[in-house]
Amino acid sequence: QVQLVESGGGLVQAGGSLRLSCAASGRIFAIGWFRQTPGKEREFLASIRWSGGNTVYADSVKGRFTASRDNAKNAVYLQMNSLEPEDTALYYCAAANTLRLLSRWMYTDAYDYWGQGTQVTVSS
Repeated sequence: QVQLVESGGGLVQAGGSLRLSCAASGRIFAIGWFRQTPGKEREFLASIRWSGGNTVYADSVKGRFTASRDNAKNAVYLQMNSLEPEDTALYYCAAANTLRLLSRWMYTDAYDYWGQGTQVTVSS
């Protein structure tokens, strides 16, 4: 069974940075990052292979958000820079236990397990 523990959310001023962590265990081939606000669709942010590399980013966050793998730990990270109030959302990491085409990682149904989410709030 795949288990994920998310952390790193909180309150930050506009223009600031946060780093989200996703500690994971089990059969994992890739991790995705998504966010969601009430009444809106879950939005893809980034994905990364569990082995590192092959990162994919949504256009809306490219250049600001960076996904990475800590090879010393069973964890991946989402570094978020230049945050704006519009980035306020509940952020999720998700794990896929099956290899898929790179183009599939932006879709929610590519993932098999979801974390509980961590709240990110960006103040003006």
